[in-house]
Amino acid sequence: MHTVNIHEAKTHLSAILKRVESGEDVLIARAGKPIARVSPIPASSGKRQPGSAKGKGKIIMTQAFMEPLPENILKEFEK
Repeated sequence: MHTVNIHEAKTHLSAILKRVESGEDVLIARAGKPIARVSPIPASSGKRQPGSAKGKGKIIMTQAFMEPLPENILKEFEK
């Protein structure tokens, strides 16, 4: 696993991302201490399949779903 310091990560982000795209994990360190890992995302298996969650549970909407949100929650959207 390749380790880079924060300055190098900022300066050479494109090159680091190319390494990650090729399958390598890269550690980002501050003063030699690892603080983050950049890892490749697994390849997608393709298009989404409609109905792929069938039988995995139910979604039940109660009447409370249609009720207005409390004021304290609405205020959080206005920040």
